[in-house]
This record gives sequence, structure tokens and C-alpha cells, in this order.
Amino acid sequence: MNTNYLENNHLQLVGKIVSDKSYSHEIYGEKFYNFDLEVIRLSNTVDIIPITISERLLTEVDIEIGKNVIIEGQFRSYNNYENERNRLVLTVFAKEIKVVSEDDVIEVTNNVVLVGYVCKKPIYRQTPFGREIADILLAVNRAYNKSDYIPCISWGRNARFCQNMEVGTEVKIVGRVQSRNYEKKHEDGSVETRVAYEVSVASMEVVDEENMDSTTESETENVENA
Repeated sequence: MNTNYLENNHLQLVGKIVSDKSYSHEIYGEKFYNFDLEVIRLSNTVDIIPITISERLLTEVDIEIGKNVIIEGQFRSYNNYENERNRLVLTVFAKEIKVVSEDDVIEVTNNVVLVGYVCKKPIYRQTPFGREIADILLAVNRAYNKSDYIPCISWGRNARFCQNMEVGTEVKIVGRVQSRNYEKKHEDGSVETRVAYEVSVASMEVVDEENMDSTTESETENVENA
């Protein structure tokens, strides 16, 4: 079992702060705050990504709307119990943050690497226009016997590649974090607009621990243009 947690789950985001920080929670006397980061795709589509940051990092940089920052960290999940139901909440946990100017040239603005285990049978489907998609739920180990459950979406060859994966298969995924609006219909007939967060897969490998080899598929072009 891979227990190098920094390699299991690592991301870099470059974007603009678009909300004030708000108090999130406290653990062992350490306070944590949330804010939103605007990250622009190559297609100029905008993703709004939630960031969780420790008060310790806030001594190094002020969170102000309009500032451009580089964030190094992990994509994490936790369970939120509301209305007697369990809801998976996703956030970027910042480990480092640095303010940059708009003139700084940064090639990669949204990159995440995950190594984890398929914990639900992937769901393969096709859109009305024939585009192939597969949904994957990846369990990524974290320290202290915890795991993050990260929804991932793959396209084209990657979707075909993962549709027959068995639960428990260890994979390495490279992609980007994205936000997506969807409508939640309630029992009373009302409709609520929510935001989902997931990893859009650029490439994936099935990890073979016995001979340190792997099978690889890549569909980078589709992801970049999404």
C-alpha cells in the first residue's frame, strides 16, 4: 500500500481570490478559514474552487479579493451531515500560498496528481452527441488512517479504459480540479442549484506494484478543451 501521502495527493492552482475569507473550523487550537479562488482554463472557462487555509499561513499573506496567488496543497473531502443526510464536501487544503503579479508567466494553472483506489464501479455512459464519459470515485489515503474520496470524470479513450476497472484497482490520475453547476430536485418539487467539484482526468495509469509497471491511457486534448 502506498503511504507517501504527499505523492498520493498533490496539486497546484494559480488563480485570483474572489471572496473574503470566512471562518471554517478549529482543530487542536488551530483555526482554519475558507475562500474562493477563480482559476481560468485554456478555453477561458472559469472554475471557482473552494480553498481551506490555516491561520498559520495567513501570517505570511493577506487574503484580499483581486490578489493573484499560487497554491500548493491537496484535494480533500469530508462528510457534512445536514438534514439527517450525509453529503460529501470537497475543498483544496492549502499547504503553501504565494502572491504573484499578473505579469508573472506561469504555464500550469491547475494541476492535480492523485494515487488511490477505485472504490465504486466506474459508471460509463455516452452523451446524446456520442461523447464517452466515465465517472470514477477514488479513495486516496491520508495520514492517521484517513482517506479522501475524490470524484473524477474521464473522457474518450480514458472513459473506455476505466469502464471495466474492478473495485480496489490502484490508479494514478493526472488532471485538473473543476467546478460544475447542477440542479438538485427536492421531494417538495423545489429545485436548488448546487456546485459540484471533481477532477477532470487528463491521463491515468493502473499501478502494478508487483513488477513496478503500469498500463497508461491519455486523453489530454479533450481535457484541455473542456
